[in-house]
Amino acid sequence: MIKVERSFPAPEALSIESRKTNGNYRHPEVIARLQKDFHAKCYICEIKPVQDPEVEHLYPHKGGLYKERMFDWNNLFYSCGHCNGIKNNKKYGDLILDCCRIDPEEYIHHAVVKNEVIAVARNPGNASIDATVDLINEVFNSSNTGIREIASSMRRDELIQEMNAFLKYLDQYSQNHNDKLSLRIVKSMLSCESAFSAFKREYIRMHHNLYAELFRIL
Repeated sequence: MIKVERSFPAPEALSIESRKTNGNYRHPEVIARLQKDFHAKCYICEIKPVQDPEVEHLYPHKGGLYKERMFDWNNLFYSCGHCNGIKNNKKYGDLILDCCRIDPEEYIHHAVVKNEVIAVARNPGNASIDATVDLINEVFNSSNTGIREIASSMRRDELIQEMNAFLKYLDQYSQNHNDKLSLRIVKSMLSCESAFSAFKREYIRMHHNLYAELFRIL
């Protein structure tokens, strides 16, 4: 999960739809803005592109909770169906970090260790951070249903493939710092627009003594 810069003002369609009896927060204008702001990535798992995009409410409106925020632009997030379905579990409630206001990378360690996806709180004990860590771990490692196990496995596989490609270009750059093509590709893969960028950025942080130039751009 990475920091996202939400654009303003809110889509005009949200105000119009909120005044209707059966207004729709999934208006095409809203979807288009969310897709652009969130770099076409799910804000939870960072898969890109999202094949089954959904408008996710950070503060849930179902069951009468936070109903007043159903059309609140600050409460709408771009998500995949897999992550949205898991986050809807009441145990997460209103605890998940708002990545448009708080930088998750400051509080969460993202890693792939021996083909295992792991998220860990840098300083455990904060309910919101701990819940967000649990959510990230669950979306990549869920096995409570066959469908979710397949969806989680697919995300792990894509993340591992992305990390392998990243490490390949990083190695090429390490062996030849004059290799401008490899450097350009590595920098692109570290950008917030890139799929699973939190994991690649964390790798550089963990090896900052080897990649000082790249560490400075994070």
